[in-house]
Amino acid sequence: MLITCWSAKGGVGTTVVASALALLLARKHDHEVLLVDLAGDVPAALGLTSAPGPGITGWLAAGPEVPADALGRLAVPASSDLSVLPRGEGDLGPRERVEVLASLLAERASTVVVDAGTVGIGPASVPGRILAGAADHSLLVMRPCFLGLQRALAAPLRPSAVVLVTEPGRSLGVADVEGTLHVPVRAEVAVDPSVARAVDAGLLASRLPRVLARSLETAA
Repeated sequence: MLITCWSAKGGVGTTVVASALALLLARKHDHEVLLVDLAGDVPAALGLTSAPGPGITGWLAAGPEVPADALGRLAVPASSDLSVLPRGEGDLGPRERVEVLASLLAERASTVVVDAGTVGIGPASVPGRILAGAADHSLLVMRPCFLGLQRALAAPLRPSAVVLVTEPGRSLGVADVEGTLHVPVRAEVAVDPSVARAVDAGLLASRLPRVLARSLETAA
């Protein structure tokens, strides 16, 4: 199963949602989950040291002569049942290789969660669009704000569901998001200080906050 988390606007919490969802799936189903980091922030969110080696960018740039199983050798452990495939340095491309990557991830027997970061209309967003297009579940992470809805409507792809990051004082809610985007809100994640503290302390992988785990149960 391939799950891609992406946003139409930066700073909404896509990396934290993708990381927490991968941790939750690994614990809930007791099987190995691969977390693919296209945005580059997953190691920091999980409290991992910078991963050595070429990462995804190196595998893509090496060309078709690199064996498919080399991807697995690039993954680094984050917990007993979760591995991270780090982004690496440089650009994600070329497109043909990204399409191969998407096919390989979609064919894996284990669960794969992708943090695709912000997906827009520019060339830098092509890898995220490809991975979201190949996913069994394409999850748009957003906050219930007018600008976020406008960006989501202008995005070059449509999600299969939304993970809504809620905060006090917003006038928009689930009904507004579903009515505008015509896709269901799969989970609501409240902005909570315990989540920020876990990320800042590098403890997200070892101490997933209960409020975050409960919020994402319906998406796992």
